[in-house]
Parts: sequence; C-alpha cells; structure tokens
Amino acid sequence: MQTLLETSQIGSSPTIVADKIKYCLYARKSTESDEKQALSIDSQIKEMLQIAEREGLEIVDIRRESHSAKDSGQRPVYQELLEDIRRGRFNAILTWAPDRLSRNAGDLGSLVDLMDQRLLLEIKTHGQHFHNSPNEKFLLMILCSQAKLDNDNKSINVKRGLRTRVEMGLLPGRAPTGYLKEKRMDRKCESILDPDRAPVIKKIFEKVAYEKCSGRKIYNWLKFELNFKTEAGNKSLSLSNIYTILQNPFYYGVFEYPKNSGRWYQGKHEPLITKELFDLVQEQTTRSVIRTESKEFAFTRLMECGLCGSGVTADEKFKKQKNGNIHRHVYYGCNKSKDPSCKSGYINEIDLIEKFIGLIDTIDIDEIGIKEKIKAEVERFKKFQQAILGVKAKVEIAELDIRNYAKYLLREGADVEKRELLGCLRSKIVLSEKIISLSV
Repeated sequence: MQTLLETSQIGSSPTIVADKIKYCLYARKSTESDEKQALSIDSQIKEMLQIAEREGLEIVDIRRESHSAKDSGQRPVYQELLEDIRRGRFNAILTWAPDRLSRNAGDLGSLVDLMDQRLLLEIKTHGQHFHNSPNEKFLLMILCSQAKLDNDNKSINVKRGLRTRVEMGLLPGRAPTGYLKEKRMDRKCESILDPDRAPVIKKIFEKVAYEKCSGRKIYNWLKFELNFKTEAGNKSLSLSNIYTILQNPFYYGVFEYPKNSGRWYQGKHEPLITKELFDLVQEQTTRSVIRTESKEFAFTRLMECGLCGSGVTADEKFKKQKNGNIHRHVYYGCNKSKDPSCKSGYINEIDLIEKFIGLIDTIDIDEIGIKEKIKAEVERFKKFQQAILGVKAKVEIAELDIRNYAKYLLREGADVEKRELLGCLRSKIVLSEKIISLSV
C-alpha cells in the first residue's frame, strides 16, 4: 500500500492509467469542536487504512472534514476533493459509509456526474463498493437519499419534541441565571432555583424597582462587592447581561418560544419574583434605557480614564432659568467600570472642546489620520472661493490650514464629523482630571 499525506502535493496532476485506481480516503463528522467527534474521524481513518492494506488499495491522499453534509456546497474539503478528481489527482474514494459523502441532492448529483464522465471510477465503503454501472449508481443514490430522509425526519422530530416540551411549561435550552436544569431523569429539563444565585437575582430586581438603582450601579455591586459569578462559565455578568435579566419574564413564571414569535407559555418552574415587581422594574429600566440609549454624544467611546482605565461616558443636564429659557449641558467623565470609587471627575463638553482645540495646536500634523481628507476639503473650499471672487491662483494648502479646519470641525462640525476627526488620531485619547492627553 502506498500512502501520500503531504498537503503540499495536493493539486498536482499525475496522469492516471485507465486501469489504475488511486484512492482518496475521506473521513467526515458533523462538528468541528467536539473532541469525541474528532476521535471518531481518527477511528474511521484507522479502520479504512486497515481495509486498504488488506485489499492492496493505493491511497494517494487523506482528507478530514468536520462540516455537516446536510447542506449542498458547504464543505470546503469535500469541494476540493471533487475538484482534485476533475484534475486527475485520484479517481476513487474510500470512505466509511455513503452518508459520509452526501446527505443532500446537490452533492450527490456531483458524485454521479463524475462517475458518468468516467473521472470517478469507484466509491468504496467498509461494506460496499459502487462503480459506474446503472444498478450500483442507483443503489448509491438510494442510500444517500435515505440519509437525507433521516435528516429531514430528525428535524421534524426535534421540532415536535420542542413543541411538546414548551406546552408542558419546560423552557428548552440553558436555564437563565438564577436557575439550574434538573438532572433527575424523572424531572428532565425542568428548571429549578439555584440556591446560590437565585437570591442575588431577586435582589437585583428589588434594587432596581425600590432603590432606583441603575444598571451600572448593579454591575458595580455584583462585581466589586459580591464578586458574583454565573454558573455557566463562572463569569461576571456584563452590563448587557444585567439588562437581559431585568427584561426576562421567565423570572415571574412565563416565557416566549421561539423568541419574538408571540407564543407565550406558563412555565412549570417556581417564579423568582412577582409580576408586579417585574412591571415596576420595566418602568424603571425603560426610562433608563431611553435616557441613555436615545442620545448620541460626540465624544463617547473615544477616550479612556487616565486614572483607572475605564471608558468615558456622557450625561446631559438641563437647567431652567428664571426667564423660562432652558439650557442643555453635556458632561463627560469616567464610567467607573473598573474602579467604582474613581475620582476623575467630570468636564463640560464646551470646556472639553477647547481642550481638544488646544491639543490640535500641540500635536504633529501627521498624527491626524484623516489629514489628506481635510486637505482635500480645504482645497475644495479655496477653489470655491476663487471661483466666486474670480481670482485665478494656484491653491496651496499649508499645515496651518489643516489645523484650523480641524479646529473648525471641533467647534462647528456635526457630531459625526467630530467623531471621525478624533477617531482617526493615531494615539489613544486619555482624560484625567479634566486634562486631555494622547497616549501610545
């Protein structure tokens, strides 16, 4: 038996003698990440190499793949295999079973076409072989079609099982934080309260409803005071995880499945909170989300705190004067995600812009990543002025023009223009105690 495993030789085109059969050994499993699946592939290869040695088959290549054969054209290794057959690299396939090659009509058709063109002379499995004869090709199509039928039936059965499960009040999949999946076989898939985490989750709802705590305060409380970790993965809850929990009706006893389907079910699990508490939390979080998410500020997500390394967030305040006028003020400061007691303080947006303008005066002009774009805009403006004034002169763009235009954008530009300008600085922007600086 001859074996050739070097991938560097794949793609060469040796001349195949008509009666000389050269095999490619192909092993496949449906998932890439499961260790047991990978061992299964090695087991297939071991068994087929024994067949090749016993029957004196010449193996010129071995291909492994962990993609499902359910969908046509979705397996890169399999597509390379077909292409190598067309190029004459080999003219036979050794695989464990026909369903390793195809569970869909598209890939099956490609195999049969290659056999009709006499490019693929044989498909051999551990118990069968298929040549370019009507009966054997017909049997191959029946076996692969049976595999597709099994897949289709499996999908129907899984959906039916899930539908039965939710009608019984059982939530498919992983239980939300604060619950565990029952491991007893007589209560399989039931969600039970997690004795360690359920009281904390309930306290989160109470803090938001009665103490008006924000998501950020809850985050800091969980991370820095309780060192709270999830059961799945032993990780801290992110801010988005916290809002997901607060908006999950599963905690008062009902759930929607599938999500956004409008089909609701009464859960069999024990509720952690009441419907009234859940509604209070929704009122509070809705106001909070509208206040924080509907506003776009010019300089958020562009800076970090120089004291603790947290991000810099923004908030707006409205002040009503005696004459009835209302003034809006925007303040920027540390979001305290890494240090709840950070003393960095806040700076008014007006003062922050002046700090940025001062920074533009001190930095190397090459630090501005969109210098060429600004230069082009200044040139366009100067040409416009010359056209209006009727002055014909060569346009020259000085470094001063670029700096002044950058300052103009900071004072008068739209928020998106300000963000683009500062977002293209080649160094990190640091805000520390109302002082702006650049850091590599």
